[in-house]
Amino acid sequence: MKIQIRKILPESIAAVILIALSAYLLGGDVWTFWTWWLLALFMGMVAMPVTGRLFEGFEDKGWLFSKALAIAVTGFLTWFLVAVKLLPFTAATCIGVSVICGIFCAILFHVQLKKGIECYPSGKIQLIVREELLFFGIFLLWTYLAGFRPQAYGTEKFMDYGFMEAMMRSKTLPARDLWYSQGTINYYYGGQYFAVFLTKLTGSRVEVTYNLMRTFVAAFAFVYPFSLVRQMAKDRLYGRMSGIKKYLPSLAGVTGGIAVSIAGNVHYIVYRCVLPLIHKIQGVAETASYWFPDATRYIGYNPVNESDKTIHEFPCYSFVLGDLHAHVVNVMFVTFLVGMLYAWMKKIRSAGPEPEKQDVRDFWLKQLLMPHILLAAVLLGMFQWTNYWDFVIYFVVTGGVVLIANIIRFEGKVTRILAVTIAQAVEIIAVSYLVILPFTLKFETMVQGVALAQHHSLWYQLLILWGLPVFLTVLLIISVLTEKMKGMKHKSLYRLLEAVSVPDLFAVIMGLCAIGLILIPEIVYVRDIYENGNARANTMFKLTYQAYILFGMTMGYGIYRMLVVSKQKIIRIFSGIGLFVLIWTVGYFGNAVHSWFGEVWNPSNYQGLNATTFLETDFPQDAAAIRWLKDNIEGSPVVLEANGDSYTGYERVSATTGLPTVLGWYVHEWLWRNNVPDLNEKSADIQTIYTSTDEEKVKELIQRYDISYIFVGGQEKEKYGTELNDSLLQSLGSIVFEDDTSGTYIVKVEQD
Repeated sequence: MKIQIRKILPESIAAVILIALSAYLLGGDVWTFWTWWLLALFMGMVAMPVTGRLFEGFEDKGWLFSKALAIAVTGFLTWFLVAVKLLPFTAATCIGVSVICGIFCAILFHVQLKKGIECYPSGKIQLIVREELLFFGIFLLWTYLAGFRPQAYGTEKFMDYGFMEAMMRSKTLPARDLWYSQGTINYYYGGQYFAVFLTKLTGSRVEVTYNLMRTFVAAFAFVYPFSLVRQMAKDRLYGRMSGIKKYLPSLAGVTGGIAVSIAGNVHYIVYRCVLPLIHKIQGVAETASYWFPDATRYIGYNPVNESDKTIHEFPCYSFVLGDLHAHVVNVMFVTFLVGMLYAWMKKIRSAGPEPEKQDVRDFWLKQLLMPHILLAAVLLGMFQWTNYWDFVIYFVVTGGVVLIANIIRFEGKVTRILAVTIAQAVEIIAVSYLVILPFTLKFETMVQGVALAQHHSLWYQLLILWGLPVFLTVLLIISVLTEKMKGMKHKSLYRLLEAVSVPDLFAVIMGLCAIGLILIPEIVYVRDIYENGNARANTMFKLTYQAYILFGMTMGYGIYRMLVVSKQKIIRIFSGIGLFVLIWTVGYFGNAVHSWFGEVWNPSNYQGLNATTFLETDFPQDAAAIRWLKDNIEGSPVVLEANGDSYTGYERVSATTGLPTVLGWYVHEWLWRNNVPDLNEKSADIQTIYTSTDEEKVKELIQRYDISYIFVGGQEKEKYGTELNDSLLQSLGSIVFEDDTSGTYIVKVEQD
């Protein structure tokens, strides 16, 4: 015991420093921060009997990955039971399901212990402590930064925050749509659901956990690429790690984590560093400073092309901006899936080729009951609810891994390869669609088909955005091929794949999938309501977001692999240059943080994590009334407020309370429901209620929309002006809140 304590003494000191630093930097928010970190630690530890078997080929047996697995399983199971109406969506249900899952893991641990199976990383205490310190540190970094701009106001934060509040109020799922009171949420709300699930588990408040969830995900977006790339590098560089080289796997892991979650793209280098320097040398005056969102709004914006405005975001931008969208929360789950696929591929490879002679029944049971593939199928099903695009993307990634693994397992025998691969693909699709039925049966798709791309990106724009990762991926492929093809007697796909190591194969699969994702929007796009001027935007956004993640892990591994393994000097030189350019893009993080959060080096500017403080600053006339609703109204009665355009201050009541209103942001409901006449009718009816002098008509509309409260504040007065019929509105019921200073009031409608 003393030896173990001495061994982790430096880590113990670092832990004390980090804990003290978190208390100093976060102030009162630190209790919720610690609670979430401890919950993740505890849930991950409990789930290790499962994770340890799935990641048995990892040095740490998947210690970090166990956190996301525990959250995914308990959260998704809770959702499923609530969605099929077996249980109510309450804190007790969330805790109860989690406890039952914990009991199952305890029983499994006992069984494994009796069989002599190790599921915990024994003898790796130093590694585990270091990984926990890394997770804690990255989580703290992003949480501290979030506290400099915590407001859930601007961009689409009203939507994300409102979904959370709506689900906190609801005992059924999907919850009532806060912006369409006559329906339930018709969107991929799984990401916000997991935030609410953790909020209920910890007894926290949405005001704080809105920000905590996005920083929580940002921590996973670093440590999962770190853990995967570190293991890949360790597997590939085995026997080459004497002396200082023994730190290379960890260095590669850190580079992978940086590449995925902290780095920017080469747009930053070109437009923030190189061009300004050239202009300075030429004596040309700069007209504007670099604005970090420009790196995500480049194609169609510079130069301007009104017919083809696109989006190509990446995790660092998302984490700085602070939206809690579906694709952001799902980062923790897609990186988990990628890590698990590598663990499966490594396990399959170590088991060797499949025996020729097997009982047919036993053979097919073995192929169709592989735990990794079954869990991958469930996760892919879950992605249809958290972010549908990821279902399609990672079905292809999973399929690629399965196909390559089967080619090796069945030694190139085409018939067996096709039979098993097709059977496993059908299995994955069937399971994934089955587990998500409670969502899809109630969901109306927003997709309007697929069309050929009418516009294409300029060659130099693609080069700036994707030149670095594509170059390094192609360089890695060339390096691997030249090494393995040289001297190969029998040249065939099977022999080549068999000769390539698992880490190299997996990195190439990730890189090729990423290249495919950036090419697809140049060929086809998924049609939606943004056909006029933004046709490719959503397709490019969702596909290239995941391409960036896959590229990040490919580069993190590939650079160090080529630097150490490659015998060709030119490849090592290019790899070194690639590493330099990649690290240079990290400057984007500093630029974005300073632009968005301000002087973060001064802790006195820390505002806290409360996401609703904007009410007092941006809506001072309505703040007290909104907080009254939040504190005094239970359930989800309809509260009428003026509707308005997306990305505006309208719907501040429904967004911050979760209470549904008749109609919210117009374009968003148009996207989610694609029923313009219905939305126009509701918009006209809302105006009638606020401005009409026809009492009977107003009462009829109130009854039609089941309105319980009418909110009259700054936005209503601004929109309807002198037409606002205060006397009629106040005669419809009792005034339950009134601010004499601002004139804001709330009427509780008397139901006939």
